Amino acid sequence: MDIETKEIHISDYNYELADERIAKFPMAERDHSKLLVYNKGVVGEDVFYNLPKYLPEGALMVMNNTKVIQARLHFRKPDAEGQPTGALIEVFLLEPYRPADYEQMFQQTQACEWLCLVGNQKKWKMEVTLSRMVEIKGEQVEVRAVRKGEVGTSQLVALEWTAGVSFADILDAMGELPIPPYLNRDTQESDKTTYQTVYSKIKGSVAAPTAGLHFTERVLRDVDAHGIEREELTLHVGAGTFRPVKSETIGEHAMHTEYIAVRRHTIERLIAHGGKAIAVGTTSVRTLESLYYMGLKVLANPDIREEQLHVSQWEPYEGESSKFFDLKVKAGKVRGEVESTEALQALQAWMVRNELTVLHSSTQIIIAPGYDYKIVKMLVTNFHQPQSTLLLLVSAFVKGDWRKIYDYALSHDFRFLSYGDSSLLIP
Repeated sequence: MDIETKEIHISDYNYELADERIAKFPMAERDHSKLLVYNKGVVGEDVFYNLPKYLPEGALMVMNNTKVIQARLHFRKPDAEGQPTGALIEVFLLEPYRPADYEQMFQQTQACEWLCLVGNQKKWKMEVTLSRMVEIKGEQVEVRAVRKGEVGTSQLVALEWTAGVSFADILDAMGELPIPPYLNRDTQESDKTTYQTVYSKIKGSVAAPTAGLHFTERVLRDVDAHGIEREELTLHVGAGTFRPVKSETIGEHAMHTEYIAVRRHTIERLIAHGGKAIAVGTTSVRTLESLYYMGLKVLANPDIREEQLHVSQWEPYEGESSKFFDLKVKAGKVRGEVESTEALQALQAWMVRNELTVLHSSTQIIIAPGYDYKIVKMLVTNFHQPQSTLLLLVSAFVKGDWRKIYDYALSHDFRFLSYGDSSLLIP
């Protein structure tokens, strides 16, 4: 285990972020946001629509096509007559429980169960059914919710509804888009558009992969015109992305699990590009880097099952006494690392053997100083909160030079966080 990484003090990754520096709304034109360019220690700036000119021809850009769901459901507690006039209860959907598959979940037409956060939970006893009427496609639909107890740190909530509409329809009709808490404002109708990337496709996130919010169809066409290939993967962003690091050292911080889906074709394109990629956003980074460790698992155990490919928080940091050193031995690399292409080739071949066109797995990876990037060579990302795991990821990418980047952004009127400006990092 890399002791130095686990003993990093999160207080060393603090900076002063005044509320007025946090962008409460996006730019009127997405691609007119500012772009900080960090190129091998040199910092400059441009406008985001000029991003393609900084990218090498023939490179592979990978972006996260997850779509934010309207995950906040509001109910009123029933009064003595059973009328919903009591306390306001918020059910915040975190991840599907039954069925556990996202695609199947949104196709349900009668009932489902989710792991949730519950606002005003003390006012909602477990035997009490919450009910709300909503209009869907011209028909009145009753939606009922029952709290069934704790599962880990979440509440298990069962939802039922009448009329046979899909759960996707339910969310569209009664859900509210969960914009980040640090915006300190209510969700507005405009957020339904501006808090989604133009290439969002797969429903499942409760937060947007915000680095992608700057892209427009015009910029994507320009990326193509510059000879840069594009691939998409899916990581559903969980509420844990906003969870602050409360422990003194990061070794005591528990990373949240996030669910990923990567097409075999995408892995084949990565192999064709020498196992190297330009990542759009930290969610793409975590997915791409996790693929490397999944490949190592396959090298060690060619008969591994899909559910065993999960990458836990500290696996990448485990030293020569760990199972990961054993993987290198089995791969014939006792005196060196397994190359990214070898790991990806093993994963691709495993998918072929198992007749999988899409890899469904999960990752808990934490990327912090001491981490050795395997696949990501350039990174497009926004400016992150002080003392956050995302700031640790950036610091690891630029070999600890994050303060130069953030000092420049703070002194040159850059806008911060989800709706803020962007950066291109080339270490």
